[in-house]
Amino acid sequence: MRLHDPRDSTKDRHRSVDDSPFGGGAGMLMRPDVLFDAVEKAEPMRPLLLLTASGSRFDQGMARELASGDGFSLICGRFEGVDQRVADHLCDGEISVGDYVLAGGESAALIVIEAVARLVPGVMGNHESAKEESFSASSDGVTGDAQRGTVLEYPQYTRPAEFRGWSVPEVLISGDHSRVERWRQAQSLRLTLDRRPDLLEAADLTPEERVLLAEFGL
Repeated sequence: MRLHDPRDSTKDRHRSVDDSPFGGGAGMLMRPDVLFDAVEKAEPMRPLLLLTASGSRFDQGMARELASGDGFSLICGRFEGVDQRVADHLCDGEISVGDYVLAGGESAALIVIEAVARLVPGVMGNHESAKEESFSASSDGVTGDAQRGTVLEYPQYTRPAEFRGWSVPEVLISGDHSRVERWRQAQSLRLTLDRRPDLLEAADLTPEERVLLAEFGL
């Protein structure tokens, strides 16, 4: 990973990277000349993405896409924002990590980097772990269709089996691996329906999914 400070590309004694917006308004904008110069000197890996609250929402699918490539670069916005010419003529895209505004793009960059890096083979101790997490594609064991959509991860438990009167679901210590898998699929569906129904591609459950939920009283 390489870091570049745009102030190193300034030419005034104050090392200014920002200026007031044309037409008036609050805040300051990052200057296009400074950012263009910084990028052209660094020759970063592409795609070059601008972190901005108005960008396309970054999600697990985008993380997988970036992880499958040879690399990528990020421009972290600051102040009121970045001159639009940077987005239009320098960057390959604009992304947002959520529907909220940050003081700068640095923390957003860390989110993107971690989400992508953990999908690169060799980064995680067990690469298979990433395949069963929230926002991973639903197993075809639920619906018979691997394209059903993304789902939230099922609840997980560890020792002790009983803690302050709260017991681990019996199915998880039953030794019946097939039933454990079905329980996990059912829990993933229920959590997704309750908390993020927008993640499911269709509003209506399939007959197989209804049977699965009924099997575990969900």
